[in-house]
Amino acid sequence: MPQSRRPERRPKPTAPRPWWLTWLLRLLFWSGGIVLAGAVALACVIAVALAVAYPNLPDISELADYRPKLPLRVFSAEGTLIGEFGEERRNLTPISTIPKVMKDAVLAAEDARFYDHGGVDYKGVVRAGLANMNRVKSQGASTITMQVARNVYLSSEKTLTRKIYEILLTFKLEHLLSKDQIFEIYLNQIYLGNRAYGFAAASEAYFGKPLQEISIAQAAMLAGLPKAPGANNPVSNPARARGRQLYVIDRMRDAGFINAEQAAEAKKEELHLRDAADPNRLHAEYVAETVRQLMYSQYGDSTYTRGLKVYTSLVAADQAAAYKALRKGIMDYERRQIYRGPEKFVDLPDDPKELDEAVDDALAEHPDNGDVMSAVVLKASSKEITAVRANGDVLQITGEGLKPAQSGLADKAPPNIKVRRGAVIRVARTPKNAFEITQLPEVEGAFVALDPRDGAIKAMVGGFDFGKNKFNHVTQAWRQPGSSFKPFIYSAALEKGFSPATVINDAPLFFDGGTTGGQPWEPKNYDGTFEGPMSMRRALMKSKNMVSIRILQSIGTRYAQDWIGNFGFEREKHPAYLPMALGSGSVTPMQMATAYSVFANGGYRVNPYLITRVTDHKDKVLVDTQPPLLNETMRAIPQRNAYIMDSLLQSVASGGTAAKAQATLKRPDLYGKTGTTNDSLDAWFAGFQPTMTAVAWMGYDTPRKLGDRETGGGLSLPIWISFMETAIKGVPVAELTPPAGVISVGGEWYYDDYGPGRGVSSLGVEASPASAESTVGAPIGAPPPPEERNRILDLFRN
Repeated sequence: MPQSRRPERRPKPTAPRPWWLTWLLRLLFWSGGIVLAGAVALACVIAVALAVAYPNLPDISELADYRPKLPLRVFSAEGTLIGEFGEERRNLTPISTIPKVMKDAVLAAEDARFYDHGGVDYKGVVRAGLANMNRVKSQGASTITMQVARNVYLSSEKTLTRKIYEILLTFKLEHLLSKDQIFEIYLNQIYLGNRAYGFAAASEAYFGKPLQEISIAQAAMLAGLPKAPGANNPVSNPARARGRQLYVIDRMRDAGFINAEQAAEAKKEELHLRDAADPNRLHAEYVAETVRQLMYSQYGDSTYTRGLKVYTSLVAADQAAAYKALRKGIMDYERRQIYRGPEKFVDLPDDPKELDEAVDDALAEHPDNGDVMSAVVLKASSKEITAVRANGDVLQITGEGLKPAQSGLADKAPPNIKVRRGAVIRVARTPKNAFEITQLPEVEGAFVALDPRDGAIKAMVGGFDFGKNKFNHVTQAWRQPGSSFKPFIYSAALEKGFSPATVINDAPLFFDGGTTGGQPWEPKNYDGTFEGPMSMRRALMKSKNMVSIRILQSIGTRYAQDWIGNFGFEREKHPAYLPMALGSGSVTPMQMATAYSVFANGGYRVNPYLITRVTDHKDKVLVDTQPPLLNETMRAIPQRNAYIMDSLLQSVASGGTAAKAQATLKRPDLYGKTGTTNDSLDAWFAGFQPTMTAVAWMGYDTPRKLGDRETGGGLSLPIWISFMETAIKGVPVAELTPPAGVISVGGEWYYDDYGPGRGVSSLGVEASPASAESTVGAPIGAPPPPEERNRILDLFRN
C-alpha cells in the first residue's frame, strides 16, 4: 500500500526587518571593527613607544637615595637660621617629620587619591576631560608621581613625546619607589617661589618659622603654590594667593582632612608674612658671609650644593642687641650732621592712579633700609611735610620731626637739598612713635663681642648695613686705635717698675727739628690743657697724652713694640716711635677685642672663633670645634699684670672718660678705655666684663673728621653700654681675687717686688718742660725716617 505523503513544512514567512535595526546592526559591526582596530593600533603605538622610549628613560635608581642640591645653611648657637647660600633654597626634610597638616593640604590640592592609584589617576583624567569639554575651569590630571617625574627629569614643554616619557617615568617610579618615598621627594623638590624649593624652605621664606609649627591656614597657603608659584605668590600677588588658599581649605574639608569648623577658623586666620624689613628679624649678614668664605675655602664649589649646616658661637639675643645698638649709635650721630638733601627728585602726576605708579617706581629704586624708611614728598612747607611710603601709608611730619632737615626746608635752600613735592626722602620713627626726617648715614661703624674665657664670638656687626656696604669693618678695617691703645703701653710699664701710684708730669713736650730730623712738633692733650704731676691711675682715667708719651719714652719704644705682640698686635703695624703711645699704629676691631680679652681673663691669649660645628644634610658631624681650656701655654702676660691693669681700667669706667658705663649699668665689674684719634678720625670704646669683651668703633671709610666735639666716649661708649645692658643682664657681678705677686699699700696696688720706694716713683716731675730731653730721663733715640716723620707730624699737627 503506497505510503501517504506528508505535506512539506514550509518556514513561516518572517516579518520585514525594520530599517533602523538594520542600520544599527551595521553601525555596531562597523564600530566594533573600528574599536578593535583602534585597540590594535593603540597597542601598537604603546608597544613602539615602549620599545623606543623605555630604553632611553633616565636611570631613576638614584632617587632611592634622594640627594637634591642643598644650600649652605648657617645657624646661631641656638639653631636660629642666619644665612643661606646656594642657587636653590632648600631644607631636606624626611617625610616622617613633615607635619600631617602639610601633607593633607598638599594631597587635597594636588592629588587626593595619591595613595589609591598606580601613578596615573584614570578617574582624575576622566573628571578633568569632562570639565574641559564642558568648558568648566580648565583642570589638569597630573598626579604627584607625574609631577615628580616631570620636575626631576623632564622639561616643562607641552608635547606628545614629553607626555609619553612622563607617563612611562611615572610607572617606573611607582615600580621602584614606595608612595612615601615619592611623596617625600615631591615635598622637598617642588619649586614654591621666592627661591624656595620644598615646603620646609617655603615655610621659612614666607612665614619665618619651621614647617613643624605651621597652622592649617598657613599650610593651605603653601599648598596653593605648586600650581603657579609666581602667580599665587602671597608676597607679590596676595589677592590671588588668598583665593588659592581658600580653594585648598575647601578641598581639605571635602576630602575629610579637616571638619567644617576647622575650615571656617582657617579661613578667618590672619596670616603674617615674613618681612625682610622687619626690625625684629635677626641680622647677622656679616657673620653669615664670614662663614661662607671659610666654608668655600675648605669645600670649594660643593659648598653650595652638599647641604652643609654650620653652627656658630653667635648668641641670637646678643647679636640682635649689637645690631640695634650700632644702628642707633650711627643714626644718633647722623642727626647731628648737616642735611645733605633728598636722594632723588621725581615728577609726580596729579592723577591718583598715575601717582601711585610713579611713587612705586621711585621707591623701588630706594627701598627701606631697616628702620630708615623711604618716602616720596607730596607737599612740603617749613611747618609740615606730607609724604607717602611704598605701602601707601601717608605721613604727616611736623615740629621736632622737621629739625634734621631745616636747611632743606628754608626758602632759599639750594635746589639739590630743597625738600619739595616729588623729593625722595628718608624717615624714621621717634621714641614718641612719630616720624622725623633723616638720611642714610655716610659714617660707618663696627661692633664685636666675644667670650674672653675661650674666644667664642657672641656678636659681630661689620657695618651699618650689609646690603649697602659688604666690607666687614670688624675684621678688615685697619684703623688708628687712638687712646684705646694706651693700656697696652701702661701694661708694659708695669714690668719696668711703674705702678698706678707712680707720679708723672702732665706738662708740655716739645721736640725740636734736630730731634725729629725735620720740623719741630709739639703734642697736645685732647682738651689742650695740662694739669701737672698726677698718678698713673689718674692719668689713664683722664687719658692724658703727655703722660703716655713720657711713659713710652722711659720704657723704650722697642721694648713696648715687643710687649704689645703678647696681645696679638702686629709689630710692623706699630712702628717703634713715640706716637705709638697715642695709638698711631693700625688695628682692627677684632684685634682690639682679642687684646682686651687678655686683661679680662687674667692674662691669657685666646683665639677668636666663630664656627663650633659643621654637619652634612643628614646631621652627620664633620667638624666639632672644642676650644682649649685656659692653661699656662696660653699665657700672654703675668696674672699680676692683668690684675693691676683691670684695676686701672675699672677706674676709667667708674670715674674717668668712661664713667657713664658704671653710672648706667649700675655694676662695678666693668672695665674699659675710650679712644679718640687726632682730629677725631676714629672713635672707639673697648671694654669688658669678665664674661664678655666688646669693642665699638665709628669712623668714615675714607678717613675724615667726625667733628670737633665727637669722641669715643660720646660716640662708641653708648653703643657698648646699650649692648651690655642685654649681654650681661642677670650675670652675677664678678669679683676679682688678687693673685700672688701683688700687694696693696695705702689703697693702691703694687708688684710685691716694686713696692713703694723700690719702683719708679715719679717721672718728669723735677725737670723743666723746655725740651723733650730735659723733661724726661731717657733719650728719644734715632730720628724716624721721612715717611714716618710726616705721619707723626700729621698726627700731632694742630
